[in-house]
Amino acid sequence: MGKQKSLKLNFVMNAILTMSQFIFPLITFPYVSRILLPAGTGKVSFATSIVSYFTLFAQLGIPTYGIRACAKVRDDREELSKMVQELLIINLVMSALSYAVYFAAIYYVPRFRQDKELFLIIGLTIFFNAIGMEWLYKALEQYTYITVRSIIFKFIAIVAMFLMVHEQSDYVIYGGISILASSASNIFNFFHIHRYINIKPVGHYNFKKHLKAIVVFFAMSCATTIYTHLDTVMLGFIRTDVDVGYYNAAVKIKTILVSIVTSLGVVLLPRASYYVEHNMMDEFYRITKKAINFVFLIATPMMVYFMLFAKEGVFFLSGDAYAGAIIPMQVIMPTLLFIGLTNIMGIQMLVPLGKEKVVLYSEIAGMIVDIILNALLIPKMASTGAAIGTLAAEIAVFIVQYVALRGIIKEAYRQVHYVAIGSSVLAGGVLAVLIKRMQWGSFMTLCASAIVFFGVYFLILTIAKESLVIEIENQLLGRIIKKK
Repeated sequence: MGKQKSLKLNFVMNAILTMSQFIFPLITFPYVSRILLPAGTGKVSFATSIVSYFTLFAQLGIPTYGIRACAKVRDDREELSKMVQELLIINLVMSALSYAVYFAAIYYVPRFRQDKELFLIIGLTIFFNAIGMEWLYKALEQYTYITVRSIIFKFIAIVAMFLMVHEQSDYVIYGGISILASSASNIFNFFHIHRYINIKPVGHYNFKKHLKAIVVFFAMSCATTIYTHLDTVMLGFIRTDVDVGYYNAAVKIKTILVSIVTSLGVVLLPRASYYVEHNMMDEFYRITKKAINFVFLIATPMMVYFMLFAKEGVFFLSGDAYAGAIIPMQVIMPTLLFIGLTNIMGIQMLVPLGKEKVVLYSEIAGMIVDIILNALLIPKMASTGAAIGTLAAEIAVFIVQYVALRGIIKEAYRQVHYVAIGSSVLAGGVLAVLIKRMQWGSFMTLCASAIVFFGVYFLILTIAKESLVIEIENQLLGRIIKKK
């Protein structure tokens, strides 16, 4: 395959890509929400949510399965070409079926028909996702290409947004620009594909060998989609829109932090699959131990910091009206650690080892726990009840995956430096809380306390010679010295 891509470069590129997916709405949404008002943004949001279910069906489980399947044969152009063509054909057939049901829904459902134009434009997502074959580019570890291409399109969309959205009736244009930002770059993927595979139809396709795994991955996507959106749906039905607003403010901050913690897992899946396929199990276990250590090192301080500074975080990002989001945010923060760990155990270990059914069972366990706790707690505790349900669900997912992997994972957990991490967090936390007492206002308090908290945390770990921290620091220093 030539020189394997640097894992660190992949990680950095994926982190930039993930952050851009949050920065784009942060730049555009304050402007758009004032122009379109709740009715306009609500229409686009509703259409996007509906289309996401049709997209889920059209893609089956290919976005995750495709990464693993292509990573295994990426050194053989003929095999890779056949694999990609088989998955693309399955994806296109399912997209056609999705469109048939989608167009019928637009025609027969009055709620959809009244915004037919908007639904037709947002519906392009299904087609763009099918031809984009993002899974192939991830399997080949083309993270620099994915990131650069995505950011260019997001920038074009930001410019288009300010130039074209000026009045409330422009919500259809806003919907179109949102699609441009998220999916239109997939057209480039389609025309770029000849570099990696043969375009000429291979023939003698074997679709059957993919179907079993694709269905399991599809079930995993469904289970995840159901239990990650369940809290908001149940809150909306059982309580009020205000409670949903509080909960979403807490979840918004958590989602940004989770993306940082899980970005390593996304990058490691193709490498882990490659190691398993080529029986390089020592390498597979080596990157697994590193990944689990990384999650503890990054997730623990972020979790503790945002539990201590939930009030300042919520007020700075969402405004003083969101005081009801503070406790839900504190409750939901420990999910950073559990999601980080299950992302490594599930996506980087169980999937490459061919045990995706365990991931499915763990997500079903999480879904059941979430439904039961939401039904019991939301009527009395509103958004805090939903946050408890989410935390318990993530713990359930973790327990199922840990039990399934306990034979090979125990060693990785033993090697985490819990005492060093714990004492560093404690020292940083004590000093940060002293700054909090100075009452400088949300923004200043967040800036000063974050610098002190994370500065002290990494300083103590450096003094304690925590191996991964030292390795990262040496690499950063090496790059700076090289540039000079």
